[in-house]
Amino acid sequence: MLTIKKLPYIFLISFLFFQCTKQNQYLVEKGRVGLLNKETKVQELNAIFSKDSIVSNLSLDTLRVDKKLFSMGDDEYIVYSKKGKKLLQITPSNQSDSLSKIKSIEIFDSNYKTDKGISLKSTFKDINENYIINNVETTLTSAMLFIDELNATVAIDKKELGLNSFSREQVTINQIPDMAKIKYFTIWFN
Repeated sequence: MLTIKKLPYIFLISFLFFQCTKQNQYLVEKGRVGLLNKETKVQELNAIFSKDSIVSNLSLDTLRVDKKLFSMGDDEYIVYSKKGKKLLQITPSNQSDSLSKIKSIEIFDSNYKTDKGISLKSTFKDINENYIINNVETTLTSAMLFIDELNATVAIDKKELGLNSFSREQVTINQIPDMAKIKYFTIWFN
């Protein structure tokens, strides 16, 4: 009889545990993106994303052409949902090393959010009201916002700023319209 009375409490605790796990699955904070953190190793990715699909783009250590050595770039692990939607792009610290930890994670899915609600659906105004933007740098196609609190960079497409892509014009924080949308954001683990 006593165990029947405890049954609703067990269900409630199980439900709350499941909800917390589900929310943490998409939480973005300094040193963490969902279930990934600074200590996660590349070899763990398949287990963590067992319900998703991972495409590995591994660099070759070197390519010999005319007796010259050329580096082929960084390894990348791209996580897709089973429906084919790109979720994350993960770059390890050390190339060709399954024991390597993660260097950075580029976020492409709006389900990933900070504790202040910032996601790919957010605007510049949302970011500016919730975080201190420590620096703005201009690339050929984007304005990059640096947020030390998250150890993150946020890209805003120059088209959102009314500028031509590939222009070398520097962008200041005052030039970014409140309604400018996020192109992507990256969390750095270094």
